[in-house]
Amino acid sequence: MEMARENASMNHQQVDLKSWAKTGLIGGFIAAITFALFEMIVALILVDDFFSPLRMIGAIVLGPQALTLQIPLTTIIWTGTSIHIAYSLITGAIFASIISKFSFLRSTPAIIIGAGSAYGFLMWIINFYIIAPAAGWIWFPEQANQFWQGFVAHTFLFGAVLGWYVAKRKLHRISRERPSNT
Repeated sequence: MEMARENASMNHQQVDLKSWAKTGLIGGFIAAITFALFEMIVALILVDDFFSPLRMIGAIVLGPQALTLQIPLTTIIWTGTSIHIAYSLITGAIFASIISKFSFLRSTPAIIIGAGSAYGFLMWIINFYIIAPAAGWIWFPEQANQFWQGFVAHTFLFGAVLGWYVAKRKLHRISRERPSNT
């Protein structure tokens, strides 16, 4: 009997983790779109190249020639978009999975959004200033248009949006699942 209860509890936790990860996937997709639109509009204004963020991302796979006109724009758009979306889905799922494990991080929408903002900021620092130089992708720290742009995009237009979506979906669902005291 006790074993059956433990198995049921483990299955509930696994389903819950899957549910949180799925919410993070969707949140990562939404955050990827808001992030990319912001980055591309700012790039258009600052460097007169709407597609420069996709060039930078596409260059991860295509090489630094993606930063020039040597590679067709359609290839850059497809490659950059695919990498950006895939990475955002994965990082969104990771974020939501982390949140699901710590009750203090999922206690209020403000805390989840704050955690999302911190997560986005941390992703920016790690990706641009640790992983990119170590992988030889020197164009990330070199060609980032403005320091403020990377900070705002990652912290608020990715992280906070991701946190907002996770909070909206998961806290709403949790409040519906709780039995009422009446």
